[in-house]
Amino acid sequence: MRLGTAIFLLAVGAVLRFAVTLEVSGVDLQTVGVILMVVGVLGIVLEFAFFRPRSRASSTPTDRGYSDRGL
Repeated sequence: MRLGTAIFLLAVGAVLRFAVTLEVSGVDLQTVGVILMVVGVLGIVLEFAFFRPRSRASSTPTDRGYSDRGL
């Protein structure tokens, strides 16, 4: 799940939980909203914890083969 998808799920869940007052037979929309918010928050946490690159500086070589004499 990418960051945009997680934010979208969080937003849809918040709308269902706090803004929708419609009652659907057999489905509790407030519970569905809470579930979507939890999944969205979990997706955001996982995106930042595991799927982001640690550092670009450590993967870039510092020696490019040029002489230090400035020729």
